[in-house]
Amino acid sequence: MDRKWTAVFVNTILLASGFGTMHMLEKFKDAVIAHYGITEAAMSYQQTAFVVGLFVAFLLGGTSLFKGSFKRSVALIMSFAAIPQFIIPFVGSWWAVVFLRFFQGFIVALIAVFSNQVGRLFLAERPFAKGIILSGIFWGGIYGISLAKWASSAYAGWKAVEVAFLISAVVMYLMLAIWWFLVEDFEIPKERQTAKGVSVWKMPFTWVFGFTFFPALWIIFTLGSFTLHNVQFSGSQVANLVMTLEVSMGLWSIIMGYLGYRLSVKNTSNRGLFKSIVSVMTLSYVVTFIGLFVVWKSILANDYTLAMLGLAITGIVQGTGPAFWTTAPAAYPKEIFPEASFALGLISNSANAVAPNVMFILVHGVTTGMTIFLTMALLGILLLLASSRMKLPVEELGNAV
Repeated sequence: MDRKWTAVFVNTILLASGFGTMHMLEKFKDAVIAHYGITEAAMSYQQTAFVVGLFVAFLLGGTSLFKGSFKRSVALIMSFAAIPQFIIPFVGSWWAVVFLRFFQGFIVALIAVFSNQVGRLFLAERPFAKGIILSGIFWGGIYGISLAKWASSAYAGWKAVEVAFLISAVVMYLMLAIWWFLVEDFEIPKERQTAKGVSVWKMPFTWVFGFTFFPALWIIFTLGSFTLHNVQFSGSQVANLVMTLEVSMGLWSIIMGYLGYRLSVKNTSNRGLFKSIVSVMTLSYVVTFIGLFVVWKSILANDYTLAMLGLAITGIVQGTGPAFWTTAPAAYPKEIFPEASFALGLISNSANAVAPNVMFILVHGVTTGMTIFLTMALLGILLLLASSRMKLPVEELGNAV
């Protein structure tokens, strides 16, 4: 296999091993509550901490923390997830666990760092490569849930938590070792290489396009829990719905990434690549809009089959991801696109910190919640139309700043 595509596949597996930490602790809810003597409300803080960590990771992306050696940056990011995974089963304080879960959220920085690599290795194939890599988030979710389920069936109480967490931590470092052997290193610039004082934060394009992915993340991080909260299904049906959504988003990530590749082949200029990005993201939002109506109908009718169909369709919202994460190398001068990747990620991932709390506090009815979801899909389309009319930073500054 071509070394470039080898890198894509090992990136995907590495990302999956790291994102296995995302929902794993939730699957041991009863054991955690009994072990620490906490309430369900306190239990939810660990997931909130993880989500806030996702946001902070992009904030730190503007520093030198995840720059320099590509391999060193990846190893550091993986360690933020793996080391707490080793420690959590043996921590006596629940609030220490919450603190460690915050650092595990830094695993999301892999997405921006891998974007730098994909931008160097590919041109038209960037969306497809990124789509495959991003699917690892959802394969990781399935892996983490499955490991927790196995451990719970094989061991009793807190022992199941210890076994699952230690196995997953070892797997992360094992995958990192394999990845390290197969992937070539390069340097991510620690400082902007510019003689004009250019800042990606001062570019209107950064802000407008950065928010085009905000609605997608809002939906991704809240639709599943919102749907399950408003239906009355059996435990096995709920598990199947969770699995349907995870698989759907993983597959749509690859499918829409491939579509982006086919569109990009037709015109590999910066503007041509950007047009394919906008097309894929817009199509994803349009189909998401349709899928949301199916989900809405399934909630009102408490229809399990319709809910499965609705979530399978709406999972296409993740199809926005591969296109979005290939924007920086297509739209910005090559010297500053690594910084642009983190800037775009920070703006869009502010949804991670905002959406769950807003939906929890403000949404008390199905109609209100679904109206917000539909508005988000429409907002994504409008922002994409607005950004398509803007000059790209690379068009304003040239390929070298």
